[in-house]
Amino acid sequence: MISQNTKNILVVPFGFLSLFTAYGGLQSLQSSLNAEEGMGVISLSVVYGSIILSSMFLPPIMIKNLGCKWTIFISMACYISYSFGNLFPGWAALITTSVLLGLGGSPLWSAKCSYLTISGNIQAEKDKKGQDIINQYFGIFFLIFQSSAVWGNLMSSLIFQQDSNIGDISEETLQYCGAALCNENFTTVGNFTRPEQHLVNILLGCYIGVGVLAMVLIGVFLDNIDGIMARDFRRNRGNHSFCSTFLATFRLLQGKRLIMLIPLTMYSGFEQSFLSGEYTKNYVICAMGIHYVGFVMICFGAVNALSSYAFGRLSQYTGRIALFCFAALINLSCAIALLFWKPHPDQLPVFFVFPALWGMADAVWQTQTNALYGILFPKHKEAAFANYRMWESLGFVIAFAYSTFISLSTKIYILISVLALTMLTYIWVEYNEYKNPTVSAIQICDDLEEKHVKGTPANVKIICQTLM
Repeated sequence: MISQNTKNILVVPFGFLSLFTAYGGLQSLQSSLNAEEGMGVISLSVVYGSIILSSMFLPPIMIKNLGCKWTIFISMACYISYSFGNLFPGWAALITTSVLLGLGGSPLWSAKCSYLTISGNIQAEKDKKGQDIINQYFGIFFLIFQSSAVWGNLMSSLIFQQDSNIGDISEETLQYCGAALCNENFTTVGNFTRPEQHLVNILLGCYIGVGVLAMVLIGVFLDNIDGIMARDFRRNRGNHSFCSTFLATFRLLQGKRLIMLIPLTMYSGFEQSFLSGEYTKNYVICAMGIHYVGFVMICFGAVNALSSYAFGRLSQYTGRIALFCFAALINLSCAIALLFWKPHPDQLPVFFVFPALWGMADAVWQTQTNALYGILFPKHKEAAFANYRMWESLGFVIAFAYSTFISLSTKIYILISVLALTMLTYIWVEYNEYKNPTVSAIQICDDLEEKHVKGTPANVKIICQTLM
């Protein structure tokens, strides 16, 4: 029989797996499904712009007042609304639900990260291996969560393959695919025929169903491990604490470490948006058709999921720096290759090589960056992860905002430049951490127990629980 802690560590990723089976699959299709006037890409910009707004104040307030469980539950409802918005693909419905999704985005991820960090610290009290446990928990989470790209895109591919409007692309128009595809030629070349509406409705109905399943999993099976602290916060804190909580996200920006983490965090948004927005549109859809997007992203999701678990375990032997350098080398190599590759339907295996390599690199960016925030800011988890979502979302917003205005080759050069800045600032963070190590919550509790702060072990335990 599994322990309560193990059960919780499985419920969280399976809930996210179900939710992002819907959202992840839908995001991959936005650049083509709602291509008219760039509506799909603009809606994604609005999503991540709203996440930035919500990151400024919502996560600490919601988590401290509701606890992680119910913050996740309510935020999931915001994500489901986006699927409903795509049922009525007009500006009003799509933008409204994009804003709603964005407002729930930062609290959702901040609560998830806080929940896993708290659970890791609880387990680490027994094993005395705080960082390793947290890394492993994030690895398990992303192993399960990243497979959502498999199931969401498998749904879209199987359903859209029934489309009778699938057309062929001539050799003359294939020359515009890849880095040669300019935005003004987007809808005039390549396989950009929109699927039949009844197939789109079937897909969205499936997405709504798995989204509701995610809420059921969290609402019924997840333990409210910080519920007592949330209840005490509501009972004992007044307006002064509200203001303090409101400003908690920005207060962390006073430290150099978080400022130097901003390029790394933003790059996560740049590299994810490049694959889901640019690679799928300029290479896969242009040369193969929209019905191939799902299969290509399945490859990305499968490799990402397996790599997330592997790197979560491997980090205790290699350390973070080696993994981050490995991911940077993969992304740099892929970006340079994409500048010169001319996609052609006869090169079918190559279409899967790039997302496979990208998935391996993304597994490092996701697992290690999340764990890094939890390790560097043990006493300010909610505010730290809110900053993570805010800066990652800014990367998404910038990438999606210029998507319709500049050529693909320019976007690749921008991606490479941001990657170079990312590695410079990340190495500074690691050097600073080496010179001035962060004191973990576990170490603080151990010191307090040894010194018997205020004279009684009971007080020590209360202090530790607060820090955790």
